[in-house]
Amino acid sequence: MDRLTLSHIDEQLDSSNVAELCFLCSDVINRKRLEGIEDAKKLFMRLEEKGLLENSCFLSQLLRTIHRADLLGLLQPEAEETDANPVLAEYRVMLYNIYEDMTTENLEKMKYLLSSDLGRRQLEISDTALDVFLEMEKMGLISRSNVQKLHELLQQFDQKLASTVHNYMQGQQQQRGNVVAPHVSMDQQKSSHSPRPSQVSLSTPDTELSYGGVDLDSEPVVSYPDEYYRLVHNPRGLCVVFNNEDFSGTELSRRGGTREDATALENLFSRLGFTVQIYKDFTAAEIRLQVQNLAKRNFLREDALVVCVLSHGEKGCVFGTDQKKLWLRELTEPFRSGSVPTLAGKPKLFFIQACQGSGYQQGSLPSPADTPEEEGDQEEQVFQEDAGPVRGDTVPSDADFLLGMATVPECKSFRNTTSGSIYIQELCRQLGRSARSSDDDDILAVLTRVNREVSKGVYLSFKQMPEPKYTLTKKLVLKFVDKSTNVKVP
Repeated sequence: MDRLTLSHIDEQLDSSNVAELCFLCSDVINRKRLEGIEDAKKLFMRLEEKGLLENSCFLSQLLRTIHRADLLGLLQPEAEETDANPVLAEYRVMLYNIYEDMTTENLEKMKYLLSSDLGRRQLEISDTALDVFLEMEKMGLISRSNVQKLHELLQQFDQKLASTVHNYMQGQQQQRGNVVAPHVSMDQQKSSHSPRPSQVSLSTPDTELSYGGVDLDSEPVVSYPDEYYRLVHNPRGLCVVFNNEDFSGTELSRRGGTREDATALENLFSRLGFTVQIYKDFTAAEIRLQVQNLAKRNFLREDALVVCVLSHGEKGCVFGTDQKKLWLRELTEPFRSGSVPTLAGKPKLFFIQACQGSGYQQGSLPSPADTPEEEGDQEEQVFQEDAGPVRGDTVPSDADFLLGMATVPECKSFRNTTSGSIYIQELCRQLGRSARSSDDDDILAVLTRVNREVSKGVYLSFKQMPEPKYTLTKKLVLKFVDKSTNVKVP
């Protein structure tokens, strides 16, 4: 990375920022090598020695974690990105979050309760909770694989801080317990027989940390993801819905029934544990700006992102309410792992209810003798198309994306003006059924059922065939969650 850029960043960081960065880096740099560092330049030199500044990914995570996102503009975007970029260890970030939320009064309480374990002198020179955590690690009181002592300590004076440790412990227990009893925890996802952390992380091995300290001469160990995406945070993630209904002043018709789609998505993803935000009647520029702002969000405490667009469209794009185009790539590209490192290795789901061309899919109508009731219902329903003229095509190519399209390229999708679109309603129905089921069907199995059910129907004498496109690297299982307890519910 450019030394001049690093120098400019150094000038904007005060001594407390540098101390925080050193703490966050103590899993990837020898503790001895961090001693005496008083400015960021020296820390950057240590990171360069470890190859952690070959691109801006790791530094971006550090700056976002200490809430200095204002400095990210100094970093140049990388031409090449990879999903194997190192990420901060969850253990280290968990401790940092406790430090951020701890009051001076609580810090003194913690030091008092630890006086018999750490000694008065060590506590006197510990000015912050980060200093105390480092001393606890040196004495073997806490480690990445054992934070029980810290949990018990915090329970004595701050339940909120204790819950932060508890959530981390649950995530660790899930990783260890999946092999023995995959249905013990209601939050639990299936895993392979060799459970590993869900993200690429740089940290010292458990065998070193569990015996009273860190081997200062050891090299960081790279851990790779297991078979299932981990969903452990509360909320699970963010679900954003762009619902375009009114296209006044354009050649595009009003999209009757789309409110039913927005309501169904809000109800579903709220029960799945997501925070849901709905934006109504946005122009193409407004959607583009909102997506760009969303990409600046820190997703460190969230496990997934869902973006739904309900609008008119044509091949490879959707329309804003001003009839201007927004290419699908403009929706997905801002969330590539190099641009949003806190989403690296996490699933990013995009569901698009819009036509992708002006063609119709042909099919055979059901026999009147076999399905008289169904055919009668079809005659009474009012269907519309979310269509526009035909142009180019784009598909996300980066890892951990899923793009669920209402229809295949070149063809129209259908929407009932009363009950909502065929695709979104069936998507919500199948995701809800899977979320209630005792089976751990992943989202691709669910989307296959959506394809089957939608393709069975006949709409204005034509057929519709949805199309999922994905670069997911693991299985994603979505279950209903009790937000108050963060527990999966039937």
